[in-house]
Amino acid sequence: MGVTSVRLNSEVEVPLEKLANKLDRSKNYLINQAIKEFVQRQSMEDERWEDTLEALNSIKSGKTVDGNEVTSWLESWGAEQELSPPKA
Repeated sequence: MGVTSVRLNSEVEVPLEKLANKLDRSKNYLINQAIKEFVQRQSMEDERWEDTLEALNSIKSGKTVDGNEVTSWLESWGAEQELSPPKA
């Protein structure tokens, strides 16, 4: 496990100390949890950005699906004759 020091300003330190006491957890634990969640969120945002770039490239290359086809497909969900997803 690595060791990193962090300087916290009082507007973070004071509430962090109170939260650590309230939850009966160490500040170290809370900081690690916060960083872990931040890293996961950033990773998800990176994946979404890659998906967006892929979608934009599909549009540029003409791979699109008519909106009415998508609407019909969505409206058929749960029906006896559910439609297959439209294809580009």
